[in-house]
Amino acid sequence: MKHIIAVASMAALSAGLQPAQAQDGYVIGVSAAMTGPTAATYAPVVEAMKAYLDHVNARGGINGKPVHLIVQDNGAQPSKAASDAKKLIAQDKVLMLVNTSLSSTYAPMVAEAKRAGVPLYFAGAVCPKETFPPADALQFCSTAFGATLDSQAALGFVKKRATGPVRLGLAAMAIPIARAEIDYAEGLAKTLGMTPVDKQITPPPTPDYTPFATKLKDANPNWVYSWSPWVSQVRTFEALRRLGWNGGYITWGHLNAEEDLARVKDAEFYIVGTNALTIDELPVHAEIAAIAKQADIKYPVSYLTEGFISGLVIEAALKNTPWPPTPQKLQAAMSHLKVDLKGLRGGALEWTRDNHFRTTQYYRVWHWNTASNRIERMQDWQAIEVRK
Repeated sequence: MKHIIAVASMAALSAGLQPAQAQDGYVIGVSAAMTGPTAATYAPVVEAMKAYLDHVNARGGINGKPVHLIVQDNGAQPSKAASDAKKLIAQDKVLMLVNTSLSSTYAPMVAEAKRAGVPLYFAGAVCPKETFPPADALQFCSTAFGATLDSQAALGFVKKRATGPVRLGLAAMAIPIARAEIDYAEGLAKTLGMTPVDKQITPPPTPDYTPFATKLKDANPNWVYSWSPWVSQVRTFEALRRLGWNGGYITWGHLNAEEDLARVKDAEFYIVGTNALTIDELPVHAEIAAIAKQADIKYPVSYLTEGFISGLVIEAALKNTPWPPTPQKLQAAMSHLKVDLKGLRGGALEWTRDNHFRTTQYYRVWHWNTASNRIERMQDWQAIEVRK
């Protein structure tokens, strides 16, 4: 499936980008998991990114020029991501590639981006280690979650929350970055005085999480930590509860988390994250809701923060790119960028020459308060400096 989003005109939407249009605007290419079992995590990011850039163009564009967004559906398939990247670079002459998909799609897109010297921006897709200091010159990421830091925040909370020795179960999806992170968490847990008792890796997709949850439960953990796409995290938790396990479960707060916290209503189901939830009712949440309504987005507003942030980042990067734009000029602008996120995170997102992740990461923790019958913040912003 191919989605062409050329926000300058309806004619562009129906006909696709012509060379003259590309010369008159900024062309950005996206390869995303718009369909498939993980689409609920990734498609809303692209929809919100599109809606925000529509909004920007309606106000006159960037530096008086429109943004043309070309979206290809890779279905979380590496081979499709590879063909998307080749097509977007060779035919559409994009200034930047955007990946919003599983980490299994990264390698082919990285290879094509390096071959062409085009920046590759991970938006809604987990940040690869190459975006951390010392960063790869062409790879950038604004996605909320980040390897190693997330596990530090999650297990740090468990250590403070636990009232006795921690017997830790670990769960992840069988994709490269998730497996690496859960292995890191296993080692980190030992340094924190915790005892890892079992680690379950589930294939994507998994129709039934019961066998994996059974093995976890049989290891008798009193806490479980999961770091994976949301479907794997929440279904592993629900399978554990169906089996009668009643320990604490902490997991990453993907864009689906706020809705599912309210659905599950379990006080021992904790999410750790770096994006403010809509329960905070910030002014920017009203702005996101208005833009989503204008764009007729069907996803809940709570699903849209990550895509809105991606739009803010693209807007800021393009504003700082001299006209006429080239991938090299855009890469230079992205290497010295500071973006005001309007309170959606604990601080601004800042990229430097050697750090294409961010200089500081801020974490909160939430759960469901059964007494007040609402989501409750368990921990306010905790800062972790991102260093080499």
